[in-house]
Amino acid sequence: MRNSIDLARHADELGYHRYWLAEHHGTPGLACASPEVMIGPIANVTSKIRIGTGGVMLPHYSPLKVAETFSMLSGLYPGRIDLGLGRAPGTSQAVSHALQRDRRQPPPDDFPRQLTELLHYFKPDEEGSSRPLRNVHFHTPEPWLLGSSPQSAVWAAEFGLPYCFADFINPEGATFAHVYKQNFVPSKWCAQPRMAVAAWAICAETDEEAMLLSASFRMMALHLFRGQLIAVPPVECAIEFLKSEGLPMHVLPAGRRIITGSPEKVRASLHALAGSYGAEEVMAVNIMFDHAARKRSYELISTA
Repeated sequence: MRNSIDLARHADELGYHRYWLAEHHGTPGLACASPEVMIGPIANVTSKIRIGTGGVMLPHYSPLKVAETFSMLSGLYPGRIDLGLGRAPGTSQAVSHALQRDRRQPPPDDFPRQLTELLHYFKPDEEGSSRPLRNVHFHTPEPWLLGSSPQSAVWAAEFGLPYCFADFINPEGATFAHVYKQNFVPSKWCAQPRMAVAAWAICAETDEEAMLLSASFRMMALHLFRGQLIAVPPVECAIEFLKSEGLPMHVLPAGRRIITGSPEKVRASLHALAGSYGAEEVMAVNIMFDHAARKRSYELISTA
């Protein structure tokens, strides 16, 4: 967690525009179960970069509580807080069940209703709003909808929200981005579509070094797909494991786009990816064992 704060400070100095924190539960390889807890300390040690969530998994929570939390953060750091929202549980079925207040029955599948209520707290002048606390002023973060499926594209368009697609989960999202743009309904949040794409991106001085640094994530992802949760492994351990798979490292795990390479190669790949999505922004995501190498990766991408 301290490394995440340090990385955000570094990203701010490098001129990055946003730094988002994900929500995951019950896994040794991902540290952040409460992105809203991390936003304050990070915003406090940075000055320009926007800080937000990638994202809050809304089905776990009361929309009012999420609105109150991000209203406070927006009041403390005006103009710098993003509220990225997702529908996925961010964990296993068992842990998701443990997160619920009422465990007597499965939670309702009512994400659009939750999203409607949440956004209403940030629209105090809207006619016909049925929200409680109508006389309470809410400081407004910048809302985003996150997704990796066709349904998220439909909702982002219907609600008129900026949309960030997780290409690092599903590399087939360019078609969904087109659906979002074609069906977009202008709103208070956006007069026109705003598209971002989040992609795996690991950069080093050479293609070979970047590929080796990516081994930690590749091993971790293969274990995840096989139902085993592990901590981020050291590069040397990961390389030995991947050799035992009997396939070239660059094809593991199957079905994932992992951009790795020198600054020139990564720059070209990210520009091409943004073009395929029609995206104005690219979020560079990675999992690396060595903190210094991770900072260097973002530095090289920024320079390129």
